[in-house]
Amino acid sequence: MPSLLGAVVRTAQNALEVVRFGGLDTDDDASPYEVVAERRTHRLRHYFPGSGPRPVVVLVPPLMVSAEVYDISSRVSAVGVLHEAGVDPWVVDFGAPEREPGGLERTVTDHVLAVGEAVDRAREITGRDVHLAGYSQGGMFCYQAAAYRRGEGIASVVSFGSPADTSVGLPFGLPAWIASETGRIPLGGFAVPGWVTRTGFQLLSPVKSVRSRVDFILGLHDRERLAPRERQRRFLEREGWVSWPGPALAEFVRQFIAHNRMLTGGFVIGDRLVTLADISCPVLTFVGEADEIASPEMVRGIRRAAPRAEVYEAFLRAGHFGLVVGSLAAARTWPAVADWAKWREGLGELPEIVVPAGAEVPAPSGGAAEYGLQLVAGIGAGAVRSAARVVRSSKQLGQEAAQNLPRLARLERIESGTRMSLGLLLDEQAGRAPDDVFFLYRGRAYTQEAAKHRIDAVVRGLIHIGVRQGDPVGVLMDTRPTALALVAALSRLGAVAVLLRPDGDVRREAELGEVRRVIADPENVRRALELDVETFLLGGVRDGRDVDVFDMERIDPESVKVPGWYEPNPGLAGDLALVLFTGDGEHLRASRITNRRWALSAFGTASSAALSPADTVFSLTPLQHPSALLMSLGGAAAGGARLALASAYDPETFWDEARRYGVTVASYTWTLLRDLVNAPPHPGERHHPVRLFIGSGMPRGLWRRVERRFAPARVLEFYASTEGEAILVNVSGKKPGSLGRPLPGSAETRLALYDLENGRLAEGPDGFAVECEPGEIGMLVARVQPGQGRPLRGLFAPGDAWASTGDLFHRDEDGDFWLAGRDAELIRTAEGVVPPGPIRDALGDLPYIDVVAVYGVPAGGAELAAAAVTLREGAELRPIDLTEALLRLPPELRPALVRVVDEVPVTAGRRLRTDPLRAEGVPAAEGRAYYRDRAGAYRPLTEPARRRLASS
Repeated sequence: MPSLLGAVVRTAQNALEVVRFGGLDTDDDASPYEVVAERRTHRLRHYFPGSGPRPVVVLVPPLMVSAEVYDISSRVSAVGVLHEAGVDPWVVDFGAPEREPGGLERTVTDHVLAVGEAVDRAREITGRDVHLAGYSQGGMFCYQAAAYRRGEGIASVVSFGSPADTSVGLPFGLPAWIASETGRIPLGGFAVPGWVTRTGFQLLSPVKSVRSRVDFILGLHDRERLAPRERQRRFLEREGWVSWPGPALAEFVRQFIAHNRMLTGGFVIGDRLVTLADISCPVLTFVGEADEIASPEMVRGIRRAAPRAEVYEAFLRAGHFGLVVGSLAAARTWPAVADWAKWREGLGELPEIVVPAGAEVPAPSGGAAEYGLQLVAGIGAGAVRSAARVVRSSKQLGQEAAQNLPRLARLERIESGTRMSLGLLLDEQAGRAPDDVFFLYRGRAYTQEAAKHRIDAVVRGLIHIGVRQGDPVGVLMDTRPTALALVAALSRLGAVAVLLRPDGDVRREAELGEVRRVIADPENVRRALELDVETFLLGGVRDGRDVDVFDMERIDPESVKVPGWYEPNPGLAGDLALVLFTGDGEHLRASRITNRRWALSAFGTASSAALSPADTVFSLTPLQHPSALLMSLGGAAAGGARLALASAYDPETFWDEARRYGVTVASYTWTLLRDLVNAPPHPGERHHPVRLFIGSGMPRGLWRRVERRFAPARVLEFYASTEGEAILVNVSGKKPGSLGRPLPGSAETRLALYDLENGRLAEGPDGFAVECEPGEIGMLVARVQPGQGRPLRGLFAPGDAWASTGDLFHRDEDGDFWLAGRDAELIRTAEGVVPPGPIRDALGDLPYIDVVAVYGVPAGGAELAAAAVTLREGAELRPIDLTEALLRLPPELRPALVRVVDEVPVTAGRRLRTDPLRAEGVPAAEGRAYYRDRAGAYRPLTEPARRRLASS
């Protein structure tokens, strides 16, 4: 009876102490440390100072947990274990944001830069590079800081349960498709209080949490038994949780959950673009078997996100918290970290539990009794993930349909009098998400709001120099942000942007574009002054050049009086928006693009490529090129994606830029990707984030090589007519070389049977054009509205109006279109008319052929069908292979001559040029040319055969 009474008294005394002070007073003191740096965003703690030279480990906590997570009690102190194991521990302390001045306004950038400052300070004091280690989001900060610094001063990165890929799932087993929906949540500046995070962690294991509290209450009479775990209990129950700042939360959700930029790259720190692909130091990641927050698949994403890094892994039977706190962490995690740091510095062996990534790791074991409800929750999470994988494809299709249906519906509603323009779409995007990034250039990010401010300032400058709605204005600039702003400003004003090519015939283009003003950048202003038009300077620094020209940068936008006639974005769908140029010399052509035609390409690209704010479109061509303005810029504006501008295309730096920008969609034209697919393997190419290459004119053989080398990326091939509004797209990608089918919302198209011999449309008995059957070659025509150009009238029915595209196609049994060639490319041989397309495809299918150019060579009174090919490195061309490859073509469509050349000339847009090859005529019999004999076989060209061909 006295012992029971004593227990009751002790229980009452201890309970009163818990109520008054929040817990029991113990002799378990915190590990000694000194604060060696104190900044606005953080403090840097140096534990056990004066211990002498040792490997340095800087520990970074996550946002929602206090820095004491690394020193909860002497029994499970991370810093204590590290110190005893011969390592010098440091801790970054972000404090409690709710109690720090401006703490709740902190961003992700603030925390990443704080980690970088801590690295610098620790190096300054110790003279050693540091091992940067972080738990959960703290590990993400470590990855980001290492990438931001390009590894400077960092010996290795260690992470504990830190996700690097949200495409495979979310915490608690939620399916990955939910991630994209989180980006739509208007978080604003909402901060998450510490008690919310604490409650969330406790709900991961509710039975365990309740049992722990019951055990504590029932054990209040035994102070000595409770004392060793008291600090840990107080940390988990109350003291260890801090608020998550609202801006940091919004940025974290937008960049790393919704858009998965830890994996793809292209996240923004300050205004700099960063990618984990820049991490080159070794990485050790701790993976928890029963981690409910960061599943093993999410954590192992670092292998793909950081292809340059040497990645190691330690796999533990632990949950998210157990990786760093508790008896398992004290016995396994922290000794392994210490041994890792010493091994990296040549002071020991690689820890037993650490293996290179990709090596065999322990398979998950049952452990139901050991893990209790945690494992039940884990099994449930796995079931959810499995079910999610089953429905992922259909859910993705549903998402794409939800995105695309409004776009296509809007496209269907665009009439000639509908307001539609580039300026209008950019205004809509800026109003919808002003803080989102709009475009990326030379490693910098520019938000929608910043871009709108610049565009509006340029609009006022245009008004100041007298530009009005409908005026054609020449734009003579290299690819740069100012050029983009000027084109958008002209659209917002309702003027016409005439894109003059710096490498083209500027005088002739200015005449065709009927420009009266030209606005140039500093690099091109002298060429502009050679024209007989008003010239203005915009953008960049003049570098002290003595050029007598008005600099629009000197205009104060606020001082410009806006006239009464100005209305932002007045452009109608039928209004002329752009004038673009293709070809050169006698083939120079001006393409006049209406707002509707631009919108067709913009919404068509966004729909076909399923573009969303999670995408970054990389424009590889100059801004003056149609693919840049219509496809890349247009698709990004219509889809809400980011636009990355390449100042110049360089295959050697492509993957570095793609990683830094977080590119998911890259544009191309014609053979642009040839150098990239022929280049040696690049580290950034491994596990790259690109899902689509979009463009037009890619040869079939190159198409297949691109998809093989850069899998799982696909090619999305478009065709857009110069005249009319015919747009075809191969959405499925299942038939390389095919241009697919008409884009919904584009003009109605038909194939009119074409008389190849006479060079005109064939007519039926009733005098109307005849629509092609499958396999027949015909001219693609597009229906036009009254008043559009000079159409072909009465083509299929009285009063109808069609525009001829000038391109010949055939359609297969499935309804897919295949390009045979332009009518101007037809080769008129003595045996009949030969279109170049089938020859290009047949020869391009040979695996060792790199490029194929098909053209006509004058011979006697007709032409010879000739093909010039380049070979892949180390390859040889055998006559038997030529014979077999071309046997699939009818005899009358086979080339009479095939020659091997070192290089095929190309235009600035990488389109093959055949005029120089044609001018060379029949080549000399030098062992690199082959002719078709009378039996249809290909043989090395001899001198007698060469003379016979040349005179035939």
